[in-house]
Amino acid sequence: MTATETLTDNAAWAAQEKNGAAPRLSVLIPTYRDDPSALLKALDERGADAEIVLLDDGGGDEALTRRMAARIEKLKLPARLIVLSPNEGRAKGRNRLARHARGRHLLFLDSDMLPDPAGFLTRWSAVAEDDAPVAFGGFTLDQTPRRPEHELHRAMALKSDCTPAPERAREPEKHVFTSNLLVRRDVFETVAFDEGFAGWGWEDVEWAMRVVRLYPILHIDNSATHLGLDTAPALAAKYEQSAANFARVVASHREVVSAYPSFKVAKALKPLPLRDVWRPMLKAFALNEAAPTPLRAFALRLYRAALYSDAV
Repeated sequence: MTATETLTDNAAWAAQEKNGAAPRLSVLIPTYRDDPSALLKALDERGADAEIVLLDDGGGDEALTRRMAARIEKLKLPARLIVLSPNEGRAKGRNRLARHARGRHLLFLDSDMLPDPAGFLTRWSAVAEDDAPVAFGGFTLDQTPRRPEHELHRAMALKSDCTPAPERAREPEKHVFTSNLLVRRDVFETVAFDEGFAGWGWEDVEWAMRVVRLYPILHIDNSATHLGLDTAPALAAKYEQSAANFARVVASHREVVSAYPSFKVAKALKPLPLRDVWRPMLKAFALNEAAPTPLRAFALRLYRAALYSDAV
């Protein structure tokens, strides 16, 4: 089914379009039933040579859509809201955002992110001015509220995702997430996201595996906080959903992904008997809030590897 889109442009977008001008930076934000107001406000307070394109990817929440449209119209930066029906998904949605962008560089930000440093967009504009093909700024949990139901996700993210630039640069394609990613337009036109991915997980890393063959990937420390931590059941469900995407990555990039710890553990687990018995036990332990968080995180990593073992 082909998605239909409805557009809302603010006055600054219309004025820039009338003048035939183009910003240096297009900030592209997909959202699905999340309110991006905090992010939009933070970006607008950090004025730069930039525009904002926000995608409501078939969320179907009319009240939220109205609030997003009102926020877009009030922004000082040029801004456009795209409302889709029905939902397209993460890869298709980001490809659509890029088609609406007018800047030479595209900055992909998730809607549940919040810039950490002052001058966040100004820093990205400087990287764009240097004409970097691809750059990832990193993300943190520095501004994320502590909630008991999110402690497992916090532990998982702090161990594997919140890493400084020098560490990320050792495996540049592995540490690329669309949560805070700068891409030059011609690079994205050459290597777009694979729309064969469905649901959550791996589409950004797989994209980076293809990109790094053609262009260098720069890692810098210009981070944004991930506000949208998941509960343990929601995180486990995402890992379950990601198994098919992991299999797609293995089929296309086995020589790369075979060096990743997730692949190695999955391969070690594959020969073990009675997987249908012990795999649910790992999940049950990970979801048990009475257990120590480090042990729950270890169990959840094993559960994810057990899910992935079908693909190795």
